[in-house]
Amino acid sequence: MNHSDLIRIRKHKEFFLSSLFKYYLGSITEWELIIDNLNTNKFSKKDYNSYRNTYIGFIFQEYNILNEFSVEDNIALALELQGKSKDKSAIAELLSQVDLEGYAKRKPNTLSGGQKQRIAIARALIKSPEIIMADEPTGALDSNTGKQVFETLKKLSRDKLVIVVSHDRDFAEQYGDRIIELK
Repeated sequence: MNHSDLIRIRKHKEFFLSSLFKYYLGSITEWELIIDNLNTNKFSKKDYNSYRNTYIGFIFQEYNILNEFSVEDNIALALELQGKSKDKSAIAELLSQVDLEGYAKRKPNTLSGGQKQRIAIARALIKSPEIIMADEPTGALDSNTGKQVFETLKKLSRDKLVIVVSHDRDFAEQYGDRIIELK
């Protein structure tokens, strides 16, 4: 895989998708994953958590953002989990990249689904990961908003490896550089 591709994994069974994300989240340990000659099975739990928190940015179908936090604080949370302090200028720049300039102080419960998903994308990006993994990022969105999210992910794939797991063949064919279909 190149370090700048949009790869879309199409699946027929829910099991694989949830298993793939459970592996990356650390709750499945019997798989072997080697990235840049690093075998994650050789990592201690602490090393694996550190690797995952710095190397991979996650975007979930249900956004996983906290309604009681502002947009800015939701994004900053990813930095805090790495032991870094809030970087307001980096957050503002990312909000601009995902077309949410001026939304930093808003609460997520005042935003649309597409806006919430773009917050999730900004949160994944704030830690400058090598890989972005998106689990059904358009599953809860209408087709126009889904198109906007895929356009954002496609732009990101110029500089990062973006892996999207989805059922949506049309978006995959339109935006994916490579499609891996699992049966």
